[in-house]
Amino acid sequence: MLSRIAESLFWIGRYVERAESTARILDVHVHRVLEDPWLDAGSAGRELLAVMGQPATFDQQVDSRTVTEILAYDPARPFSITGALSAARDNARGARVVVSSDVWECLNATWNDLPHTEGLARRLGPHVFFRYVRERTAMLAGLVDATLARDDGWRFLVLGRSLERVDMTSRLLSSSISDDPHSQSWISLLRSCGAHEAYLRTYRRAVDAARVAEFLLLDRLFPRSVYWSLALAEDILAELDGGRGRPRSTVDDAARRMVGRTRTELEFHSVAELVENMPDLLASLQGTCSMVSAEVTTRYFAREAPRSWATEVPA
Repeated sequence: MLSRIAESLFWIGRYVERAESTARILDVHVHRVLEDPWLDAGSAGRELLAVMGQPATFDQQVDSRTVTEILAYDPARPFSITGALSAARDNARGARVVVSSDVWECLNATWNDLPHTEGLARRLGPHVFFRYVRERTAMLAGLVDATLARDDGWRFLVLGRSLERVDMTSRLLSSSISDDPHSQSWISLLRSCGAHEAYLRTYRRAVDAARVAEFLLLDRLFPRSVYWSLALAEDILAELDGGRGRPRSTVDDAARRMVGRTRTELEFHSVAELVENMPDLLASLQGTCSMVSAEVTTRYFAREAPRSWATEVPA
C-alpha cells in the first residue's frame, strides 16, 4: 500500500473520531451549564477550551455560545467538528481507490449537510447538531466495519480511530474532573458516551466520579474505554509489524512499545491511584497519543525526497 493512501486512512479514522468525541464533550458541557445554576459558565468554558487545546485569550468573553462556535462550527480549526469532518472528507477523496463507495457517500453526504444542520441548530439549539454528528459518525463506523476488507488499509484506519479515542476520552474526563464527585454531570458524561446503561449493569449502584473514571479508563469490555482502545491499537501495530508471533528479540516498533507500556501501567492502577493522580494521568495519556502518532508517521508515512542526479565537475 502506498504510504500516501495509508496516511489518508489513518487520518480519516482520527478526524471522524475527533468529530464524534467533540460532539460528545460539547453535549456534556452544555448540559452542565443548563443543569447547574451555580456553575460559572465563563470559567467552565475557558477550562473546556484549554482542555481541547484552544485556550481563550485573557480578554475574550467566553460563554456556551462562544465555546460552541469555536469547537463545533468553525471550519478553520482542525479541532472543531466541522473542521474535522472536512479534513476527513478531503482525506477520503484522496484515498478513493481503497475506500468503499458506501463509506465515501456517507462521509460526503454528511459534509454536504453540515451547513443545513448548523442552521437548524442555531434556531433550535446545539443538541440538534451534536445528535446529527453522532448519528452520522456511528453510521460511518458501521459502514467501515461492514464494507472494508481486513487488510492494512482497514488496520491504519482503525489504528487512527483507536489513538484518537484514547486522546478524546482523556479530554472528556478532563472536562469534568473539577465537578463534585456526586454531581449530575457525571451521569451526563456517561450518557454522552453511550455508557450509562453499561455502567449501571457493571456496578449496580449510584454514579460517582471514581467509578466513572475507573469504567472509562480501565473497563476491559466497553469499546470506548481507554484500556480497550490501547489494547486494540497494540494488536493493530503488532499485525502491521508482521504478525503477533513471539520473536526472540525485543519489539523493534517504538510506537508499539509506547502503547504496550502505557496499557500495562494503566492496567494495574488501583481506583484510589486513579482518583489521586487523575490530572497527571490524563495529561500523560494525551502526550502518549501524540508521540505514538509521530512514531507511526515516521515509520510508515515519511517519504524520502527523490534523489537528484549528481554531475561530475571536470578537473
